[in-house]
Amino acid sequence: MATAPTVKPSLSVKAYRGDAKTLLAFNLPRSAANNLAGFTIQVQPQGQSAYYIFNELQFEKPSNHAQDPKEPPYSSINAPIHKFRWMHVPGSAHQGLKPFMGKYTYTVTPRYLDASQSLLPLDKALSASVSIDVQPFEQGAVAVGFTRGYTQSQAFVRHFGLKALIRPKTKELLFDTSQQSGSDASGNRYTFQDEYEWLGYTARERVFTLLNEVLGDKSLSLQVFAYDCNEPDVLQILLKLAAQGRVRIILDNASLHHSSTTSKSKSGKSSGPKAEDQFEQLFRKAAKKGADILRGKFGRYAHDKVLIVLKNGKPVIVLTGSTNWSVTGLYVNSNHVLVFNDPEVAAKYSQVFEESWKDGVKAPAFQKSPLSSGTPSQFSKPSPQTDITFSPHTQAVATAILNDVSKRITQEGSKSKSEGSVLFAVMEIDNGVSPVYKALTGLHANQKIFSYGISDSPGGIALYKPGNKTGVLVTGKPVNTQLPAPFNQVPNIGGIGHQVHHKFVVCGFNGDDPVVYCGSSNLAVGGETANGDNLLAIHDPDVATVFAIEALALVDHFDFLDRYAKGAKKSKTKTQSAPPALKRQAAVAVKWFLSTDDKWAAPYFDPKDLHCVDRQLFGQ
Repeated sequence: MATAPTVKPSLSVKAYRGDAKTLLAFNLPRSAANNLAGFTIQVQPQGQSAYYIFNELQFEKPSNHAQDPKEPPYSSINAPIHKFRWMHVPGSAHQGLKPFMGKYTYTVTPRYLDASQSLLPLDKALSASVSIDVQPFEQGAVAVGFTRGYTQSQAFVRHFGLKALIRPKTKELLFDTSQQSGSDASGNRYTFQDEYEWLGYTARERVFTLLNEVLGDKSLSLQVFAYDCNEPDVLQILLKLAAQGRVRIILDNASLHHSSTTSKSKSGKSSGPKAEDQFEQLFRKAAKKGADILRGKFGRYAHDKVLIVLKNGKPVIVLTGSTNWSVTGLYVNSNHVLVFNDPEVAAKYSQVFEESWKDGVKAPAFQKSPLSSGTPSQFSKPSPQTDITFSPHTQAVATAILNDVSKRITQEGSKSKSEGSVLFAVMEIDNGVSPVYKALTGLHANQKIFSYGISDSPGGIALYKPGNKTGVLVTGKPVNTQLPAPFNQVPNIGGIGHQVHHKFVVCGFNGDDPVVYCGSSNLAVGGETANGDNLLAIHDPDVATVFAIEALALVDHFDFLDRYAKGAKKSKTKTQSAPPALKRQAAVAVKWFLSTDDKWAAPYFDPKDLHCVDRQLFGQ
């Protein structure tokens, strides 16, 4: 949800509720942007001390400007923010790793320069405040969770170090996550669990809350669809439930996850059974009556990632989304989960599970079922209006479903009163088979659509260009992650999977008919015909807002990474190989400072520039 904007004669401030984060958007008339030095942002958690957002830059000579001596020179009261929107994630710079969740009040003040280009003191008469609840997102019967997924980030390096391990170097499946995994630059030690809680964020919390609820209540049992399946603490819970006869699992057995013989490494040495094969053996050994596991792959993959909770045999809750029950899925990939505390929705997923089990996880049999017909299962209250389709489908049905998504995307370009918008994060966009991919690839060139998107492997990258109104498309796998000064390095994740594993598209954010398409479907014809998947269309402005905010965060992060990493050459100098841990420290070291004029604001008022469309869309 978004708050009604707080409006002052020279400023309006709007807050959008995300998943345990807030998007702040500011707007003011062009006349009020003359001599604009930026924005000061104060954050007030209810019942706690207020603090100021930190900037990454500061003035070259802070003493030449109005300064609060109680605050560092990079605090936004001393170094105003040069943006018209800001993403606030509690705990990113204040409050530590366990930040307050609840009501936050944000006070935004435009700051100005005098005739000598010095920052004037803060004028509270110009300030505007807005309050919003900051919590993991829940509304009615649906809850949403996202992994943080920023292994390629300076925040990750600052917390856990450049050489942080994602899993132990040993190959054991059920390793102890409480063991030390490394230490940061200051020598502070941390465990894999510390790392996992930060990386897994609210998605991990949703998954483990549900699993532990089932484990602690003997009246509950579980049906599981699993694709990648190697997260040790998830597996431990599933094995305990197996020993109690309270879980049945459909587990993918494509070649990625199953081998009839011991696999060989490139060196020719035995690399042992796949993780999923190891888990199957442990499961069968532990299983008591009522517990069972079935391996299968439909045509290509059993690609669903679903947990269905049953109480006394009746479905009551379902968790779905793009997140695999794996170390990579929860802690490397950018992913989402949705929890429906809705027996009607849970019952439909349970029907799909039982049909898949009965069919032996075979595509031809499932495609004959009414569940595969392409007619969406429709749900509303207590859930938001939601349409769900379940694959595998026939070729004709799969094509029709994806054509409908593509048409909804292109509709955003035909709006007459205001510009349409499409924000997306999808794993692969260069697969030409899908009408959805074709529609998304061409978006950035459409002047009538505000498009902001990210994929792990786009066919071409369309970065923001000054003075250009076309949209932005970035890749979540920058070719070169050796950043130039003043920015510290980030880990190269090439050997441990995708950064962007999402499959979601938001159409019409801030419009009259917003919708988000999400779930496990790769939005490709091949997947819809050969994979077991679920594709959701949620017609709800608040859910669409939550997903739009995630897309913004990912695009902004990787737009920077793509722009500044591309072409950077690795240096053997100490400054390049071991730069300061914080961007603000590095910026001072190489003399990057805040400008002392208002030129930074000009693109936000240029109707031919994407920044202007951005300001109008979010700050309307």
